[in-house]
Order: sequence, then structure tokens, then C-alpha cells
Amino acid sequence: MLEGGLFNIDSMVKPANKDIVVVFSPSSNTANYTYTIYKDNKVFNTINVNGNVPSTITLDDSGSYQISVVSHDSLGKSITSNSGIYNIDKEPPVLTIPKESITINKGENFDAHEGVKATDNHDGDLTTSIKINDFDLSEEGSHDIIYTVSDEAGNVTSKTVTVNVDSVNHNLFILQIAIIIFLFLLLIPIFKMRKTFKIDKRLDPFVIESTKGENISIFDRIYMFYNRINGMILKVFDKSEFAKKYANRLDKYSNISVLHNSGSQIFAGKIFVAILFVIVAIIATTIQFKLISIYEIVIPFLVGFFVFDILYFVKYKAYRVKMENDLLSAIIVMNNAFKSGRSITQAIDIAGEEISGEIGKEFKKMGLELSYGLGIDVVFKRFAERVNLEEVNYLTASLTILSKTGGNITKVFDAIEKTMFNKKKLRLELKSLTGSSKIIVYVLFAVPFIFVLFITFINPSYFMPFVTTKLGIMLLVGMIIYYIIFIICVRKIMKVVI
Repeated sequence: MLEGGLFNIDSMVKPANKDIVVVFSPSSNTANYTYTIYKDNKVFNTINVNGNVPSTITLDDSGSYQISVVSHDSLGKSITSNSGIYNIDKEPPVLTIPKESITINKGENFDAHEGVKATDNHDGDLTTSIKINDFDLSEEGSHDIIYTVSDEAGNVTSKTVTVNVDSVNHNLFILQIAIIIFLFLLLIPIFKMRKTFKIDKRLDPFVIESTKGENISIFDRIYMFYNRINGMILKVFDKSEFAKKYANRLDKYSNISVLHNSGSQIFAGKIFVAILFVIVAIIATTIQFKLISIYEIVIPFLVGFFVFDILYFVKYKAYRVKMENDLLSAIIVMNNAFKSGRSITQAIDIAGEEISGEIGKEFKKMGLELSYGLGIDVVFKRFAERVNLEEVNYLTASLTILSKTGGNITKVFDAIEKTMFNKKKLRLELKSLTGSSKIIVYVLFAVPFIFVLFITFINPSYFMPFVTTKLGIMLLVGMIIYYIIFIICVRKIMKVVI
């Protein structure tokens, strides 16, 4: 009867970091045999042996091996003998550390495990198996932290991080606080200038000669310097079509801006503020004796560039709501004036006196334009261009037709008043009906940020790969783009035009 043979080592499941020598001894009635070595479930080598002489098989590379032997006797009969699994692991674990040298201030909290990871080709994630030597960072000077990790096969990897502990520079800390306080104090005169700018803006159309004396205040000097910088920025972007188109989109904010009179000035102001944010970031990094990174430049620039957008968006939205509400009140006042037999000019004067806010100012301005001899259609056309409201365009078109063809102005204003009142009523009803849905949408918008903050609070290093690796940065950018598209799509779906 044909017998296969024996392996001197049946198997070695536990990985070893050394060569494995397996000897196969065929039976005495074996005429010839063929053994095949499989490495990681793939054929690695095949050897034919004549006779029943033993074969010495040396496995010397990392991998999972198995040997299959097919033995034949002189009559041609065959039998297969299979060994167990032999695991060889000569590759040491990969130990990843954020930096090889770190500088901290004395007394500053330091997490030695933050950003440190270990992986192995056989055992997988070994981060929890990392061992650290004892160290004391309470004293100034250079301290070595040695990270060591070993896999199941006994391969060991070590890396050293040098931590330089510096004394706390109280003067530097005071300087940082002083810079922050100074930047905040700069905001105080800016807010104080707002009233002065508003008054000047209202008086500019009626002033023939300058009302300013020879002495220029500090606020005026700052404003002049700001305008001079903006002029230099506009010269740089003078030939840029993109800048012109972008500035045209900002023109609608010029009515509510105290510092700027046009969209191009707002664009220049955005560039100026963005550069200012970058300068502050550079100063803050410099006084910490650190080199500024590209992210510490790009992020402050983007934040500073969009500061005006956030402020003007909120202010413009409130401005539009106030204008729409006040316009309805002005239409009601004018309609009542027409019913009492007043003319258009008198009705405009009455609306300017009775209505407060921006609409009242606009009606007063229209009254002045009428007194200067401009026609009704021209005055209302200029009014429509300034406020840019759909209702005003409708009102302007109606008055232009009435001034040319004649008609019952009372009935026209009754129709306008009724239309605007119904539109306002419909808008309020729609707001009431969609209020709960909007709250749900806003919650969905906020959930990713809340989730990130919660996970970061539990494990500060969990999201670090998104900013420390190229793949993570690419994924982060993709997620941000996807989130922006999601917000735009949801807002388009939720938007209802009346």
C-alpha cells in the first residue's frame, strides 16, 4: 500500500520572524514525488523528485505557506499529502509619528499619544500596543520620548520624538493680549464713524462747498487712508472682467453700506479686509516664533474676504423686509391722499412726512426731485432703480401709463394696495406653513458640524487624517463641495417665489 510521507514540522500557525526549514521524508515504496509550495494561496514553486530521497524545503520570505506533495509508486498509483500552514513575518510594524521634534511651553498639556499610529502587515492596527518610556516634562530642556511597538512574530519598531520644553514667555503672552485688545479697540472708532458717515451721505447731494474745516479728524484720516488703499486695489483689478462682474453683483449692497458707494468699492474693501486678516495671522504666528503654513494664510484670507458678505447679507435682508413693509404703508398713505383730492406731488410729500425709515427718505428725495422740475415718470423710474423692488417697478409702470394716457388714479392705487396686501398676507401664511419644514432643514444643516464637534471632543485626533494626509485633504474637499451642493439643492427646493 502506498504511503505519502511525513513532514518534520507539520505546521507553524503563529508567525515567526525567522526562516522555516521543512523536511519531507517520503515512504519507502515511493518511486517519485512532486511537491508544490503555495505562498498566500498562490503557486510559488513546484519541484519534481525521483526516488524516495528526503527533500529539504527552506521558507525564507514573509508570507503564509502550505506544501502539497503528490507521491507515486512503481505501479503509477498516487497519494497526496498536505502540510499545515507556515506563517513567516519578518516585516516590522510601521510606526507613524506626527513630528520628530516638538517644542512646548513649560506647564503646557502634552498628549504623547496624539497622532501616533502603528500598523502591521500581519496583525493590522497595533496603535493600542504602542509602549512609551517614562518621561517628565515638568523641567525645562530636551526630553526624548521613545515609542516602541512589536508584532506577534517579535518584530520591533522604535522611534524617538524630542520634546523641547521652553519657559513660559510672559512678555510674549502680554504682547499677544495687547495686539488682540488693540485690534478690538480699532473697531470702536469704526462704529463711531458710522453716524458721521450717514450724516455726510445724506448731506452730500445738497452741499455745494465742503463743510469741513482745515483740521481733519482722525476718523476722516482713517477713512481717507481706507479709500486710498481701496483705490490702489481697484487699479490692480481694473482690467479684470471677473472682478467687474463680481462687483456688479455687489452693487445692490451700496444702498445699505456706510463705507462704500458702489459694488467696486465693496469688492476692494473685501480684498482689503482679507489682506488685513492675513496680516493679523502672520503677526500672531510670528510672535509665537513659528513659520506660517499655507493653510494659515488661505483660511484667514477666505474668512476676511467673506466677512462683508455675511454682514451685508443679513443687513440687506432686513433692509428688504423693512422696505417692503414700509412701501405698503406708503401706498396706503398715498391712496388716502388721492381719495381726499390731493395731487401726486402732495401725496408723495405726505408719504415722505408720515413714513419713517428708508422709504420715507426715498419719498422725500422724490419730492425734492419733483420740486426741481423732473417728471413723475422720471422720478419714479429713478426711485425704482434705487430700491430695486418688484412692487416699485409695478407702481412705476402704472404711474407712467397714467401720466401719459390718463385714468382714475384712485382705482389704480386701490388695486395696487389690494395686490400688495394680499401678497404680504400670502407670504406670512406661507412662512407659517413652511416654518416647521425650515426648522428641520436647518437642523439637518447643523447635524454634521455638531457630529464633528462631539467626536472631536471625545477623541481630538479622530479627524486628524483629514488634515494631515493628502488623501484625507482630498476627501475633506470633496465632502465640503458635496455639502455645499446639498445646501444649494435643498434651498432651491424649499424656495417659493410669490
